[in-house]
Amino acid sequence: MFRRKIVDALSEWKNSGTCKKKAAVIKGLRQVGKTFAVREFARTNYDHVVYIDFKKKASAKTAFDGDMDVDSITLKLTAVLSDAQFVPSRTVIILDEVQECARARFSIKAFIEDGRYDVIATGSLLGIKGYNRKDRDIPVGFEHTLHMYPMDFEEFLWAKGVPDQIIGHVCECFRDSKPVEEPIHSAMMGHFYEYICVGGLPAVVDRFLATNDMNAVRREQRDLLEQYRDDFGKYLDTDGKETTDLMMLGRINQVFDSIPSQLSKENKKFQYSNISKNAKGNTHAAAIQWLVDYGLVNKSHNLSSLELPLSGFKDESVFKLFMADTGLLVSMLDRGIYAQILSGELYGYKGAVFENVISDVLSKNGVKLYYYRKRSGLEIDFVSSYGGKACLVEVKSTTGNTKSAKTVLGDKEHYDVDVCFKFGSYNVGFMYWILTLPAYMSPLVAAELSDERTLRDPPCRRAIGCRVTPRVLVEHPVPVLPGDPHQTHLHQLHRIPEPEVIPWRFCR
Repeated sequence: MFRRKIVDALSEWKNSGTCKKKAAVIKGLRQVGKTFAVREFARTNYDHVVYIDFKKKASAKTAFDGDMDVDSITLKLTAVLSDAQFVPSRTVIILDEVQECARARFSIKAFIEDGRYDVIATGSLLGIKGYNRKDRDIPVGFEHTLHMYPMDFEEFLWAKGVPDQIIGHVCECFRDSKPVEEPIHSAMMGHFYEYICVGGLPAVVDRFLATNDMNAVRREQRDLLEQYRDDFGKYLDTDGKETTDLMMLGRINQVFDSIPSQLSKENKKFQYSNISKNAKGNTHAAAIQWLVDYGLVNKSHNLSSLELPLSGFKDESVFKLFMADTGLLVSMLDRGIYAQILSGELYGYKGAVFENVISDVLSKNGVKLYYYRKRSGLEIDFVSSYGGKACLVEVKSTTGNTKSAKTVLGDKEHYDVDVCFKFGSYNVGFMYWILTLPAYMSPLVAAELSDERTLRDPPCRRAIGCRVTPRVLVEHPVPVLPGDPHQTHLHQLHRIPEPEVIPWRFCR
């Protein structure tokens, strides 16, 4: 139905020969499009596809009972599945919702060692520790894990049919640090506002494209929220029966329902007291982790210092929670917020929505989420690493005040930070050590900051090679003092050697 990047990752898994060494195991939130993408990939890359959905075909579980002998398993599968054909080197086996059958997941080792058939497994609850109480024998060393998320902004643009030339122009403007032509900038901001409202869940995107109706979008989103709530607290007991931990269910709902109000505070730090007067870390921390593992929320930790490695300075007890799909967050708010966002009104609470979508963009590119807040009130929305140093990411829907960022960038005695990216509704600009960028360029920056940067985009992919250029990185900024008669000369640019061109997934 939609073009998805996970298909490229599966192609790399197959073409690199990894498929003969490990099964591809795709983890991701329910309804992100795993099944469709995997079946479409299998249909175009194999002569025969053996598809098993353990949620719908419980009888197929019996094929994995007994010894882990490949011939025995395939024989029993042909008895259960009338269309199953096993032809060496031409058949792929898809184990859908594999968390429902621990023995099927354990069989991956036998299939890989046998080598005749490729295996792809998917699961919506694979990330939940303890979901399947029998799933203790994970085939370590035989799984190539891939994570699938709701559609990112580029996939959303593809779904809308935005021409590659437009995306290419945006990439070139980012690469050259020059403003985007105004008609294109206006159109791209419109697409981004739509993405905030709609999100990236394929069913919602499909409804939006089919109806162009935000009421229909909201109904689809709220239906999906109810489906997710049905998963809360579930696990399989030792007999393989689906059971709900009622205490965990209640706590997960409490945490989840509190997210909009948690983000509405000026200090968006997650506070257990906002859930109930008796809620504490020792009672609700497991519920938070359940939502993170499920893939519905992202966690951003506060840092005690802007030094590398950032993970060494994170405070486990101080964090923010963001929704992994911003469209779902919008659907949890008042109906009128859709019109406000589409018109570019991102003040007040809408600023929290804007911050959420940037957290979403960063997470989908493999960027770990951190922020920096001191008791003095100094706060940086997101912190990442770039060029061997910490770098700042600020989210201001309008030009906005970046006092905290200016303080950090100007205080070289206490902070070794040279770069700040600020996202908003404005065009490309550069002032006071800060590169201001339109929000639709956030995937470009996120790809540059990604921990997975060296693993991304094999050379065969078409790319125009966007990167942050020397026009953006300034070695010796010259601050402007009040009353300076030369305010137009904000910075003295010092050229540094051209970096190697790094192809970006956003710029195909």
